[in-house]
Amino acid sequence: MTHFRYARWQALIGLGLFLATTARGQTPLWIWSSANNNSTNKEVRYFRKAFTVKQPLLEANLTGSGDDSAEFFINGKRVGSVKDWKTPARVDVTKQIVVGENVIAARCQNEAGSAGLIAKLDMTTSSSSSGGTAARSAPQAGLRSVRTLVTDTTWFAFDKEMTNWNMVDFNDDDWRRAIRVAKLGDEPWGQVFAPRQATSAASIKVEPGFKVDLLHSASPTEGSWIDMAIDTRGRLIVSPQEEGKLLRLTISRGRLAKTERIDAPVGAAMGLLYADDFLFLDGKGPKGWGIYRLRAHGQGFDAPEFLRPMSAGGEHGSHAIVMGPEHKLYIVCGNFTKVPDDILPSSPLSNYADDQLLPKAEDGRGFGAGLHPPGGYVMRMDTDGRNCELFAAGTRNTYDIAFNPEGELIGFDSDMEWDWGLAWYRPTRVNHWVAGGNYGFREGSGKFPEYYEDTLPATVNVGIGSPTGILFGTKSKFPKTYRDACFMEDWSYGRIFAIHFTPQGATYDASIETVLRGIPLNLTALEFGRDGALYFITGGRGTESGLYRLTYTGPRLKEPRMSPDEKIIADQAETARRLRHDLEQFYGKSDPRIVEAVWSSLGSDDRWIRYAARTALESQDVAWWKDRALAETNTETGLTALLALARCGGKETQRDLLLALKKFPLAGLSQEQELLKLRLIEVSFSRQGTPAADLAQLAVEKLDPLYPAATQEVNRELCQLLLYLQAPDAVAKTVSLLDKASTQEEQTYYAMRLRTVTNGWTLDLRKNYLGWFKKNRDHVQHPPEMLQYFKDVDRDYSDGASFPPFLEHFRDEAIATLNDSERLKLVEFLPEQTNASPALAPDRKFVKEWHMADLLSDVEKAKTSRSFKKGQTAFTEGQCIMCHRFGKSGGSVGPELAAVSSRLATHDILESILEPSKVVSEQYQNIVLTTKDGDVITGRLIEEDDKKLVLMTDPIHPNHVDISKADVLSRRASKISPMPDGLVNAMSEDDIWDLIAYLESGGKRTYAAFKK
Repeated sequence: MTHFRYARWQALIGLGLFLATTARGQTPLWIWSSANNNSTNKEVRYFRKAFTVKQPLLEANLTGSGDDSAEFFINGKRVGSVKDWKTPARVDVTKQIVVGENVIAARCQNEAGSAGLIAKLDMTTSSSSSGGTAARSAPQAGLRSVRTLVTDTTWFAFDKEMTNWNMVDFNDDDWRRAIRVAKLGDEPWGQVFAPRQATSAASIKVEPGFKVDLLHSASPTEGSWIDMAIDTRGRLIVSPQEEGKLLRLTISRGRLAKTERIDAPVGAAMGLLYADDFLFLDGKGPKGWGIYRLRAHGQGFDAPEFLRPMSAGGEHGSHAIVMGPEHKLYIVCGNFTKVPDDILPSSPLSNYADDQLLPKAEDGRGFGAGLHPPGGYVMRMDTDGRNCELFAAGTRNTYDIAFNPEGELIGFDSDMEWDWGLAWYRPTRVNHWVAGGNYGFREGSGKFPEYYEDTLPATVNVGIGSPTGILFGTKSKFPKTYRDACFMEDWSYGRIFAIHFTPQGATYDASIETVLRGIPLNLTALEFGRDGALYFITGGRGTESGLYRLTYTGPRLKEPRMSPDEKIIADQAETARRLRHDLEQFYGKSDPRIVEAVWSSLGSDDRWIRYAARTALESQDVAWWKDRALAETNTETGLTALLALARCGGKETQRDLLLALKKFPLAGLSQEQELLKLRLIEVSFSRQGTPAADLAQLAVEKLDPLYPAATQEVNRELCQLLLYLQAPDAVAKTVSLLDKASTQEEQTYYAMRLRTVTNGWTLDLRKNYLGWFKKNRDHVQHPPEMLQYFKDVDRDYSDGASFPPFLEHFRDEAIATLNDSERLKLVEFLPEQTNASPALAPDRKFVKEWHMADLLSDVEKAKTSRSFKKGQTAFTEGQCIMCHRFGKSGGSVGPELAAVSSRLATHDILESILEPSKVVSEQYQNIVLTTKDGDVITGRLIEEDDKKLVLMTDPIHPNHVDISKADVLSRRASKISPMPDGLVNAMSEDDIWDLIAYLESGGKRTYAAFKK
């Protein structure tokens, strides 16, 4: 080496520019005990390699394989195995390696043909460490080095098992040197260690002017990624869904320069925020699920500080953490997350209830059964976890939130996809989260329509999908139109939207643009880098993860300028938002002067200002404003004030409240005001109780002549009010509306409302109603916007998985109201008692116990020359149809599969069939109960209340088991999938590829794989 080259090399080391390598120049070898590695008699060979570690390891990962199978050991402990050489073991062995002497060992068995063992062990330390003949080390940014030990001829081999052969102190003097039979990449094994690749950038569609690049496909030891944050140096911090270590990714010139593991005992984070030299994390740590913060210290972090526990982890638990304008933490939580016990009573949101006039129907499959408001919520707290407030609520499962440049909070809420085709389905939606906001989500059929004035509507409905990360483009180097937009991700259908907001009074309107789409592309999080590019990651539920970069490379666009009219609208909107904020300052504060300050805003023509004024009024003592509300003559102000009284006043105020409504006859109201009046009556009955007989009769006299009305919205409210009041002809009118309803969604509303009604029936009405359940719905109509949601993702409409069980439960509840005489007269309308199942081809014989290793290398066979008919047959005869909805047919126990190819790659679909318990979503998990008598009961939770649990223990022949909570000793989520193993063991390989092609086709015969 010349003096100049040596000096330059030393300088580079000093600058920390040498990155870690994995034994460049040292390729793992396939080794055996002899040069003749062709076996015909199930040879078993033993291998070992001693090595020394001089300092604690940050991490160590073993990758290994053996033809045909192998077991690997570190210091005598079995750490991994290989059932087939095509699927290598990839294991984190950090905890098994000690400072000092160690040994890696393997037992390899060959059934026939070529035999061999191959392995590499990557060991990372905080500084350079020495290596032996088969190891190399290099500094990583001057702080870390990776030493890689590989299989080569320095390993020892033997043909018999000996006592303690895999231990450090074993004497291997009698063993011989291993023999090289091939190197990694040689045939017949090829690149056996090649990792899975994330979806290629070339297959991703982007809007003109944008360019997407795939920077990195995660290795198996890096996990499946679900969240990401960016630190002050522009490095990305990534969390796998598994409880592994966090990663730190360094970007340089638009490329991934370095990947590091963060040595901290926290992970599985669905919320990450780097701020104030802290990493805030919503995930799992030493004290369980909760909010942690870790102070940055050098290149790492101090021990995690536990800020507060959270009641639920997982996909419907607590999620994103963002910093608010007032330097407080905002945490968004899913609908399974219990509100913390220490919420301040002065919180912006406090006065919430289920507010159901008639009994709601729980989800048809029991998801969320027994859960009470507020549903999903946003809480706000100090950066040390104190002074926690309930900021807003009433969403389903918002995964991420973001503040816009004006300091307004925006979220992207999920739908309940099982509700497709039902009246209470709410599409994925963009929400403007305001202080004290309630967005109307309730479990089952109890979801509020958007026109209820005790809730706030969506800014824009998006459609079907699974919302994940969101972020405003403020820090991007995109054109201004996109810098002002909010980028939002859809996990299910691989889309990134740009949501373009326009001011509308105290809130916003919005339009939707799809900027990017890939299949599959399981988008989970996004951040803008220091270079102004959008970096996003994929992963979740065990799917392959990738890091991508989206840049704008198109022509420079002319900066849009506001027209004079647009400037006026923007100024008016700013004034309206300022007024709303002023009103929000009164939340949780008690002062008689506030009544006067908010009163005029109760009559605002801006719904969001009316909402804020009413919420502020509800914070005040009712005695200060009750009489004024009762005396108010302005229609908008009076109705809004009376809604507040219905929500806050006691039973003693009900009579005066209902009589005060006479000032506002329905005939003189706009539809918006009419719906407000009907809603406040419902809230009064729900919160203040059943009215006195004379008031009930008065309500019937006023409302009954108006039913049915000209619009669906008014009919919905008149329907439930008149059924609740037992109006004489309410049932007959509702059955008539059921018959005349033009869409399935409208029909299901009336069917749901009638199911528990016991009075007002005639035999003919019963026949008409029960006959509806037997009708063929193949050609029923749906609202055009619903059909468009499906068209947007290139799939045909299908009912949600809960549609059939909802209807079954409605029918069963209706039948439960019949007496014996009625049952006899209606026997032809009652369901037949049968345990019949679809034909499952009993003559199918066992073919093979299929494993991933048998098929993984041939997944491309699912892409060509497949048979639609045979795939369809396999779907039925393999019992898939018993539990999975596919198009318009199938069961409802497991996930809906018509769009499975949009979220899972072919190898993921294959894995979910062959290894169903490897990844089990909490939506489909069973629970395991252990009773005080020692019984163990496993099943799907269908219903829960304060006294009992209801489980479905047999998904094929559904049965319900009631268990008293007093009898339950313990309760846990099952790690075993409800889907049995081995369902394809009676199929040939071609049958399996036809089945997968059928699933990927979404039921379309025109799918490319079916073309010969």
